[in-house]
Amino acid sequence: MSYSFQIKTIEQYQEAYKRSVEDPEGFWSEVADTFEWRKKQPFSSRVLDWNFDEPKIKWFEGAKLNITENCLDRHLKTSGDTPAIIWEPNDPNEKVRTLTYKVLHRKVCEFAQVLRNNGVRKGDRVCIYMGMIPELVIAVLACARIGAIHSVIFGGFSAQSIADRLDDAGAEYIITCDGAYRGAKDIPLKSIIDDALVGNKVVKRVIVHTRTRTPVSMIKGRDVWWRDEVEDVIETMHDEVLAIPAEEMDAEDPLFILYTSGSTGKPKGVVHTCAGYMLWTTYTFVNVFQYQPRDVFFCTADIGWITGHSYIAYGPLLSGATCLMFEGVPTWPDAGRFWEIVDKHKVNILYTAPTAIRSLMSYGLDPLKDKDLSSLKVLGTVGEPINEEAWHWYDEHIGKKKCPIVDTWWQTETGGILISNLAGVTPARPSWATLPLPGVQPLLVDEKGVEITEFTDEVMSGNLCMRAPWPGILRTTYGDHERCRQTYFSTYKDLYFTGDGAWKDEQGNYKITGRVDDVLNVSGHRLGTAEVENAINMHASVIESAVVGYPHEVKGQGVYAYVVLDEKRHKDEDDLTRKDILATVSRIIGPIAKPDKIQFVSGLPKTRSGKIMRRILRKVAEGELSNLGDTTTLLDPAIVDEIRDGRL
Repeated sequence: MSYSFQIKTIEQYQEAYKRSVEDPEGFWSEVADTFEWRKKQPFSSRVLDWNFDEPKIKWFEGAKLNITENCLDRHLKTSGDTPAIIWEPNDPNEKVRTLTYKVLHRKVCEFAQVLRNNGVRKGDRVCIYMGMIPELVIAVLACARIGAIHSVIFGGFSAQSIADRLDDAGAEYIITCDGAYRGAKDIPLKSIIDDALVGNKVVKRVIVHTRTRTPVSMIKGRDVWWRDEVEDVIETMHDEVLAIPAEEMDAEDPLFILYTSGSTGKPKGVVHTCAGYMLWTTYTFVNVFQYQPRDVFFCTADIGWITGHSYIAYGPLLSGATCLMFEGVPTWPDAGRFWEIVDKHKVNILYTAPTAIRSLMSYGLDPLKDKDLSSLKVLGTVGEPINEEAWHWYDEHIGKKKCPIVDTWWQTETGGILISNLAGVTPARPSWATLPLPGVQPLLVDEKGVEITEFTDEVMSGNLCMRAPWPGILRTTYGDHERCRQTYFSTYKDLYFTGDGAWKDEQGNYKITGRVDDVLNVSGHRLGTAEVENAINMHASVIESAVVGYPHEVKGQGVYAYVVLDEKRHKDEDDLTRKDILATVSRIIGPIAKPDKIQFVSGLPKTRSGKIMRRILRKVAEGELSNLGDTTTLLDPAIVDEIRDGRL
């Protein structure tokens, strides 16, 4: 398919950006005309209705569509035999699977009927906890086809984390696997789901796909096998299943809930809706990566995170693209696995995380030997700002200095990329996200919310906000709209606050400098400090804890925990206690949240009002020991010396 809204020159970018700011309704209405709708009206009356006070954000309200008809059905006549998904399994000796648009469409229709047969209806919440297999994409799209709201949970989260998310979403249905492969690990997904469902009275059905043939417990009346359910649909409906219409959805109906960490201990369910998200993921995919028909696009993210939602499950399929999906990890069975995949499948666009790049750098250049990377045209990074050393390594050794690198900045809440160079169209600058996409209106403000306009040494620095909505912006946090308002729209009046700090240069380029709230960015994944602290505090010997981030050469940001233990502890058991605390965090949140360093302290630096001075803890964790600032206002200034002297 052709992309009428694809930007090809910097002049077209400037023209599109100018129009998107001056006439956003006209601009996005024209983009919307390239999709298929059941009912296009009321585009001509009001495309956008918004204010950031409530907040209220509505795009194309009243228009009707089903996003899967745009992902699948509209491609069948012209691209039915084009590969939609190429699946590379964890084991390099296992057979690759290729699903054309025609095959994927049929499988989505069949599983949509399975969901209907099991009682799932429009508006129901369906939790999906699976490994990186094509059936995960099929499950996501089948939910969207019948109007159910999917909530994918990353396969590394614990039973407790799943239980919390099930409870918050009020999910009545679960789709999972017996197990998953991830490198050398077998993850017992169904067993973890069973643990999460202890005491649960809400979940009606668990649909289990067979992947690892791990023995599992199947509860009569609740658990059913995916394969049996699909076979029943095929036997009873034959080709009739393809004739069943997709559910008609309003543009502003919820599409999915995705949980993300915040500055409180409770994860928040970010809600994205059908039409705006559809436009934004397609527009950003086609423009940022300069996608061309028949290109093979390889996004290495897990669909449990927003990157996998937007740039595996939706953006590429909406664009009629071929997307490579990988079950494993970049270092198994060796550190050449990514490069082997690029060579094997002649990948044209590679989109991965700076954490992965830094990890692979540490193995040297041997894993690159005998790997043909000449098919690559575009490289991309996501999840965190990429440091210059990693950028240049990526450019030189992977792109051979011939591939533009797009350094994309965005969030779960934004739905898709907000700030990035467009590959080969707008200039790149190492470690800078560069320019905002059309429709994105960033600004920097000080702590009081006053816009910063003065440059100091050719840059200005402040807190990154947005002054107007783009189609992919979140609409609410599930079941708690006030939390959405408080988190994103209350810090600065009439602005969306990203939680990040940034620099801006005189050419309008942006560089993200990191979180300015109590959220960590570990390997490109956000973790709330309060959430990690709550998990640590669950350990029987822990009195109190405080968690901060510190620079980590591979992860970008590591987790440093200061922990106060009860007086009964035996100091000769410190190593065992650390291991116990790590096990506790893994059990409550998941291994991804485990602290990299745990320092035992007798107390925490607090003001007389009881507030923990995290500024001091951050500086100690970062190794900045000589300039800790004024400590005279602390309840016990001596505690700072103890913490500094005991730094790990």
